[in-house]
Amino acid sequence: MSDAQLILARTLYGEARGEGRGGMEAVAAVIINRAAIGGWWGDSIISVAQKPWQFSTWNDNDPNRVLINDLKPGEGDLFFDLAYEIAGDAISGTDDPTGGATHYHALSVNPAWDDEMVNTANIGQHKFYKVA
Repeated sequence: MSDAQLILARTLYGEARGEGRGGMEAVAAVIINRAAIGGWWGDSIISVAQKPWQFSTWNDNDPNRVLINDLKPGEGDLFFDLAYEIAGDAISGTDDPTGGATHYHALSVNPAWDDEMVNTANIGQHKFYKVA
């Protein structure tokens, strides 16, 4: 079990388990895209996923943080097992359903930064973007 796959799976679970396979694949793509670009976001899946205030599930005040801390595959949580599978696929290089997105937000919010970006996909209850 690789640390990168485990951290990515925990991030997908915390951020998008309610979105099913498609939503988790899209969030995985954002993390993979950021890691590939590097720089401010970090240069690895782990550094990108756990960068403070980027993926809320890792924030100390987020209720998902308690849920994700000890998750491991094969322990009876089918959503986490799916997230772990998706994480492995993403690390292996599956297609990017977001069209190169590096950002996303829930449809229920309207952040100031989205006007400066190109909307590349709408998947489930999230909108995905990349820099124009």
